[in-house]
Amino acid sequence: MSAPPAHTLLVLEDAEAVARDVAARWLAALAQRDASRPFTIALAGGRFPAVLYREFVRLAATDKVSQVANLDHVHFFWGDERCVPPDDPESNFALAARHLFTPLQVTEDCIHRIPVERGESLAVTHAEAELCRVADLNDRGVPVLNLVFLGMGEDGHTASLFPDDPALLSSPAVYRAITGPKPPPRRVTLSMPVLAVAREVWVIATGAGKAKALRASLTGGNTPLAHVLNARTHTGIFTDFELP
Repeated sequence: MSAPPAHTLLVLEDAEAVARDVAARWLAALAQRDASRPFTIALAGGRFPAVLYREFVRLAATDKVSQVANLDHVHFFWGDERCVPPDDPESNFALAARHLFTPLQVTEDCIHRIPVERGESLAVTHAEAELCRVADLNDRGVPVLNLVFLGMGEDGHTASLFPDDPALLSSPAVYRAITGPKPPPRRVTLSMPVLAVAREVWVIATGAGKAKALRASLTGGNTPLAHVLNARTHTGIFTDFELP
């Protein structure tokens, strides 16, 4: 019998403490990477990443490890993107550009934005092609990201994989366009096969209003996050609340 899916749950004092801890782990992962090879990261959406990006930039500015200060071969993708212009306040790219890429002077060739303003079909095709071009592929041709950041909503959704999505477990796509219940409704999201094979997935769930959904996700519930956890052998989870 195979071992049950494993996760590590770390409860910290508040959202700022979560940002400090995750940023330090992120910095350490970059310091330990093979700097001659691409290191692929999928960024999360939502509000919390701005706090994480600012903390990461602060730590990177004080770090003495040249592999971290120099982000050559570190490639940025997205777990999901809203179908809005790239300068829209709702854009996940715009958030990263302001708080991460500009302060760290990340080069354009390492930023793989999902071009949703060019139409969803083209955006999906382009995003898949870019990820498959840069990332390692497993024996089934699925791109293997080095690190994926995921958030979680109060309904247990993660990336833009929402409850009651009929293709959640069946879609073989790398990226796909979906309609979600939250505004803006049209989005492009990574699909389950990619989340299942990523080398590291770190879930950040801050705010006590998410406790019920996280508990359900960890105890056999039918949430999208539960399906991600069940598909993996290990996932890191970071919160600022105790579970009920």
